[in-house]
Amino acid sequence: MHKIAFQLGSFTIYWYGILVALAFLAGLWTASRRALHDAIRGETIVDLGPWLLLGTIVGARALFVISYWREDFAGKPLWQVLNIRGGGLVFYGGLIGASLACLAYVRIKKLPLWKIADILAPSIALGHAIGRIGCLMNGCCYGRVCDLPWAIRFPSGHESYPSRVHPTQLYESALNLGLYAFLAWRFQRKKFDGEIFALYLLAYSVLRAFVESFRGDYPFAYRGLLTPAQMLSLPIFAAGAFLWWSLSRAQPKTPNSKS
Repeated sequence: MHKIAFQLGSFTIYWYGILVALAFLAGLWTASRRALHDAIRGETIVDLGPWLLLGTIVGARALFVISYWREDFAGKPLWQVLNIRGGGLVFYGGLIGASLACLAYVRIKKLPLWKIADILAPSIALGHAIGRIGCLMNGCCYGRVCDLPWAIRFPSGHESYPSRVHPTQLYESALNLGLYAFLAWRFQRKKFDGEIFALYLLAYSVLRAFVESFRGDYPFAYRGLLTPAQMLSLPIFAAGAFLWWSLSRAQPKTPNSKS
């Protein structure tokens, strides 16, 4: 854990912000390259970038504020809601916000929604793999106490110190990297438009629910059983299953499909 990357005079640059920015750029670049295989111009994906960035930040911050209002924001100045430099973003909120921004963009530009969604899906996993390293550097999203050989200890001053905990940030980063590789491979072999995005929703919701079982940073769990992210994983999985079922029935096979 090392939050600060460097100082520019009195202005502090955090590793969290650097890695989140790198995650977004890596995701956007790989998606722009992938677009060519689906007859979409790479520039179209680049132009979509600012919409995705705004939607991601607004959605991720909004869900964090809603989830942790009582613990972190009640009774404090309202401007704290906008202070995201040190962290305080929820991935599922970012996914929902980015999805809404993408939907608005493709409607305005009259682009094929499910082709665009398939192009973006693997890169979401790649960006998330990089972004979770930012969580490790920031000391957030940490795991439960354990004595496994690969357990980590955060420095003095961290909430978990002096205990050793599950490196949940690394668990999720590695699993997202594997998901990226699988989705990028499957993209070349997809049977219908929307398949890759549906697969992403199905796979990530299971991946996230699994990693959440090792998390130790939540002040509460839903009725003592599930974390907030595990609760959200249920409708995300259901949405992925519905998309797979409906799109596979409604659309003809794509030119990329193989028997």
